[in-house]
Amino acid sequence: MSETTTSAEPQIHISVLLAEVLAALAVRDGGVYVDGTFGAGGYTRAILEAADCQVIGIDRDPAAIQRAEPLLARFPGRLRIIEGRFGDMAELLAAHGIGPVDGVALDIGVSSPQIDDPARGFSFRFDGPLDMRMSLSGPTAADVVNDYAEADIANILWRLGEERLSRRVARAVVAARATARIETTAQLADIIRSVVPRSKKDGIDPATRSFQALRLHVNDELGELDRGLAGAERVLAPGGHLAVVSFHSLEDRRVKDFLRQRSGSEGAPSRHMPAAHSGPAPTFRLLGRSGVTPSEPELRHNPRARSARLRAAERTDAPAWPMGEAA
Repeated sequence: MSETTTSAEPQIHISVLLAEVLAALAVRDGGVYVDGTFGAGGYTRAILEAADCQVIGIDRDPAAIQRAEPLLARFPGRLRIIEGRFGDMAELLAAHGIGPVDGVALDIGVSSPQIDDPARGFSFRFDGPLDMRMSLSGPTAADVVNDYAEADIANILWRLGEERLSRRVARAVVAARATARIETTAQLADIIRSVVPRSKKDGIDPATRSFQALRLHVNDELGELDRGLAGAERVLAPGGHLAVVSFHSLEDRRVKDFLRQRSGSEGAPSRHMPAAHSGPAPTFRLLGRSGVTPSEPELRHNPRARSARLRAAERTDAPAWPMGEAA
């Protein structure tokens, strides 16, 4: 979920495009569904309330696993929580003896509880340790800004944050850390703001793009998304539905390209002719081509939804493509 508010008050978690995700999944009695990004449990709760079905929730964040306790008590025998990465869903489900499933929901990015906890270091809205790790293990964002070479920092900010002043920011970071180690979100945000002017067009905080880039890098979020999409292809039963909500163009582009490849819709010479397809048989049928965005009422109720886009597809009966295969 994108950084879209400036208030220091924590926000109540509201699942984005909830009704649209439920419709895309076509939730039914007796179905088995995977919520690959459990987070605060919004999608899981809605799925379990919509039908007499089962849900497997996956999350790499230990705090999210703890938050599942009330739902586990409310839906005994219908909910299973697995700690792990959604990119490993095929292996995780196999290890628990769970066969093909009827739906997979993915809400890509950082969750509201993660953003709103200063101790997690995801947000520049309040000061906290410069951490940003979803799994609470591995190198932190502080390790990146203090230990990486200037050129590597600039590359991360440009590639993952689309920060056009990435070299200037990297230079400022290296200069600042020569005096004292950069340990907090406020320190880093102030460094970025000192060299990146606030946009008059959109008013976005100058630190937004750099914080996004560091978070994506620390958690390998784009790699995780690629693995998660391929994993969903492997675990979905024929006729099963995939619903993916993303919040940034980098993520949405990956989802769109994956589904176009896997549906055989890439490469059509015109809308009047069938797609020119070679290679493995299509494993998905697109459920809409342009994606679904939040309605005006939802945006008024939940400003954090403003950049969200839902893409959905139905699994065919074709075998999953070999790992790394492209159309």
